[in-house]
Amino acid sequence: MNIVIYDQILAATRIAEIELKKEIAAMLLGKEKLTFAQASRLVEMNRIAFQYLLAKRQIPVHYGGR
Repeated sequence: MNIVIYDQILAATRIAEIELKKEIAAMLLGKEKLTFAQASRLVEMNRIAFQYLLAKRQIPVHYGGR
């Protein structure tokens, strides 16, 4: 499945595409809708880098299932 976010919408957020992906992944992980592995794949980050990102945002890591 692909999600299309038009350039005008992305420009309105004033953040880069990868930053928007990070926001979405962190939110879904925080709400326990994605596992840690799924969220890190969404943002195409290795697990250590993604864990560091979450630590900076004070988002607890859930390694297990939903």
